[in-house]
Amino acid sequence: MEDTAEQQDSWRASVPDASATDLENLLGTGVGAAQEQLERNGGFLPFALVVENDGEVRLVAVTPADAADGTEGDFDADAMISDLNELLQQHRDEFRAAAVVCDITLLEEDSDAIHVAAEHQDGTLFAAVLPYAPSTATRVLEFGQLAADTNEASVWVD
Repeated sequence: MEDTAEQQDSWRASVPDASATDLENLLGTGVGAAQEQLERNGGFLPFALVVENDGEVRLVAVTPADAADGTEGDFDADAMISDLNELLQQHRDEFRAAAVVCDITLLEEDSDAIHVAAEHQDGTLFAAVLPYAPSTATRVLEFGQLAADTNEASVWVD
C-alpha cells in the first residue's frame, strides 16, 4: 500500500496546508465514528461531518425517508446521501469543509467498506475507503488498509 502513502503525500503537497488539515480531520473523524458504529451496532446510516468556519467539527445527519412509516428494516442509503448533499449545499456558507461518510460494497474485493468523500470550499477534494469484514473465527470486525479513492464535488457546485 505504499502507493496510497505516496498518493496522499503528493496530494497533500498540491493543496494549501489549512485545506489539507481540514480534510484529513474530517477523514479521521469520519472513519473513527463509522468504525465505532459498526463495532457497536453492526452497521451505520450515512452521515456528514463539517468543519465550521470557526474550526469546530460538527455531525450532520438526516432521517431515512422510510423511518416515517414506522418500519424498521431497509432504508434508501442513496436517498439519504442525496438529502445530506442537498442540506450541505443549502448551508455551505456556514462551514469551510464537509465530508459524507457511508457504507459501500467493494465489488472487486467482495468486501464492505467505509467510504469518506470530503471536499473543501476552495475546491480541494479527497476521498478514501476502509475495507472491513467480520473475522470468520471470532466474528469481530477486521479492518483493511485505508486507500485513496476518487470523488466529485457535491457541495460547492454551481
